[in-house]
Amino acid sequence: MKPSVLTLALAAAFSAAGTAQAQSSVQIYGLIDAGVDYTTNTNAAHDNATRVISGGKNTSRWGLRGTEDLGGGLKAVFGLEGGILMDTGAADGALFKRQAFVGLDGGFGRVVLGRSFTTTYDFVILFDPLGYAPNYSWATSSNATGPSKYGMTTAFDNLIKYSGKAGDFKYGATIGLGEQAGSSADSRKYAVAGSWSRGSFSAMGAFEQINANTLAGTGRRDETKAFHAAVDFKNDVVRLTGGMRDFKLEAAKAATPDVRATTWWAGASWFTTPAVTLTGAVYYVNVKNVPANTDADPIMYVARGMYALSKRTDLYLTAAYAKADNGKLVGLSRDDPGFGTTQKGLTAGIQHRF
Repeated sequence: MKPSVLTLALAAAFSAAGTAQAQSSVQIYGLIDAGVDYTTNTNAAHDNATRVISGGKNTSRWGLRGTEDLGGGLKAVFGLEGGILMDTGAADGALFKRQAFVGLDGGFGRVVLGRSFTTTYDFVILFDPLGYAPNYSWATSSNATGPSKYGMTTAFDNLIKYSGKAGDFKYGATIGLGEQAGSSADSRKYAVAGSWSRGSFSAMGAFEQINANTLAGTGRRDETKAFHAAVDFKNDVVRLTGGMRDFKLEAAKAATPDVRATTWWAGASWFTTPAVTLTGAVYYVNVKNVPANTDADPIMYVARGMYALSKRTDLYLTAAYAKADNGKLVGLSRDDPGFGTTQKGLTAGIQHRF
């Protein structure tokens, strides 16, 4: 029997797809993290709660990433990544809220367009002693209870992002276009960072600025600026990390004070065996530019034990305690507000990478 036109068309399509696949690489990847969490002061009645949570150690996500060899050391690259809420199975925001970019990679470095993590985030996360734990880290964003998180911006929409490397130096820059008619500066975002590593020692500096839109009444716009600096020492036995973020929001609205705070963090890890890691960390926010005896100045202490079942699967147990001054509220999480001047948390979980 003679093949139909449809059969021939499908065969040609699959043949072309096979040829294209041989010239490129596409990978499905992800990180699945869930745990059981006990937290105090979870509502206005100061009740405690036990919950199954998503992302006790790292945010759960899945994605697609790929490259195509264009020859001469040049590659086309792309990435699509979305968040997962493991406790309900729901998407954490839009389908590819975390990343959606395409670009080129070569001897000049890498340039991508779309939505992605900021240059500041890419560098700061490497100097967080807890590796950006959503529940128990304030290195990238402070607790969610105060009038400002005193933090940094994780990702930009409408971005152009560059990253490069020269010897022991890594560097990068990101701009998020504001796309506002009549003013290219309104809603525009910037981030630049660089790091130096040699042997066991690394150091980093980063800066970002976030513009709001100009107010008609004052002719000014809110401008948020955050400067980071951090150092890290790591060998086969221990890791020591310290860093800071100086945050300032210049208010555009008349008779409105600026918002200022400096966040400090430090941590130590002990690699007791190839499978066991013990980590302790402290995060402190020095709230500034507020009336006397009204600053929260929250502080959080964290201890975590981690056991590697394999290269891709870990068990962890994390305990944390946070408190604030002057009767202010505090929360352990960067996302969930607290309802008391103190909050305690304990999470036991499992993480798997694929």
